[in-house]
Amino acid sequence: MKVLHVITGLAAGGAEQQLRVLLPRLRARCEVAVLTGRGVLADAIERDGLPVHRIGMRGNTDLRAVGRLARLMRGRRYDVVHTHLYRACVYGRLAARLANVPAIVATEHSIGHEHIEGRRLTRPVRALYLASELLGHATVAVSPTVAERLSLWGVPRSRIVVIPNGVDGAAFGFDAELRRRTRERLGLDPRAFVVGGIGRLEPGKRFDVLVEAVSALGGAVLLLAGTGSCEPRLRRLARDAGAEDRVIFAGESTDVPALLSAMDVLAAPSAEEAFGLAVVEALAAGLPVLYGACPAVEDLPPGAAPGARRVAPDRLAAELAELAARPPERLPPPEAVRCYDVRHQADRLESLYLRLLGAAPEEEKR
Repeated sequence: MKVLHVITGLAAGGAEQQLRVLLPRLRARCEVAVLTGRGVLADAIERDGLPVHRIGMRGNTDLRAVGRLARLMRGRRYDVVHTHLYRACVYGRLAARLANVPAIVATEHSIGHEHIEGRRLTRPVRALYLASELLGHATVAVSPTVAERLSLWGVPRSRIVVIPNGVDGAAFGFDAELRRRTRERLGLDPRAFVVGGIGRLEPGKRFDVLVEAVSALGGAVLLLAGTGSCEPRLRRLARDAGAEDRVIFAGESTDVPALLSAMDVLAAPSAEEAFGLAVVEALAAGLPVLYGACPAVEDLPPGAAPGARRVAPDRLAAELAELAARPPERLPPPEAVRCYDVRHQADRLESLYLRLLGAAPEEEKR
């Protein structure tokens, strides 16, 4: 079975990191097509021995990308095309239809009530999404929460398959020596209380709330991993609060375990999430987590993630102060981490591919 994964870009975001983690666990022969700039994860995927095809799309209305994708798909004769993120889903599903690809799958990583990947959910955006969804054969929701949102949009339940994001829990196990080296590399005091934030620096992540909370917490350091349009504003906010030297902008990184090792708590103040991958990774690393919204935790039975607590924005500073007053402590990975084992999720995806191709084992068909 030969599978082409089509994704909008390969910067170090949640969907992109998820694809990189998933690819080595799939038994199918996989290749990747990236619509826009390669990003730091393209090199990482190629180092893993997988081809990355650059489509060179220039903006949202570059319709020539459809032709380039379709030619790639026809020439390399893929059995499955699997798209990720809004633009790739719209263009990739159309190209796959034109190329007569037997099975077309899309994963919905980032749909919210009012936004999808930072875009406002206007009527045209929604109409284009629903029209392109009909060109595929199945849409994967990364959480039951996302499945419900898709259904409310008008995607038929019969076309939605829930397969959550996956995490390699062992890769995030705490390592004291890695913590020491990472703090040294970042110029962090070994004794500092380090609050972490991981994700795109965009409005929906509400990292401004986190900058304000840490600025009010004397001696604490904020380590922000990611890039985005809000970075200049966040830097000004830290400077105006007199905390410029206590907010570290680490930029994009493919080594999330090292960053988590340097932290004492992860804060994820987003008002809305589709899954909350950074939260699960932090739990795997033994960190306490304060979050604003996280379907990955909230869709599980109570008690599956005892180290994670939902916190209102106006309580974030007080909760961080309470944690800072206690000696840093690593927690055992909770049941939530085992629920999202990436090997299990890879098996479920391959079963979906086989079912769509009409080649599923008899027990899978039943």
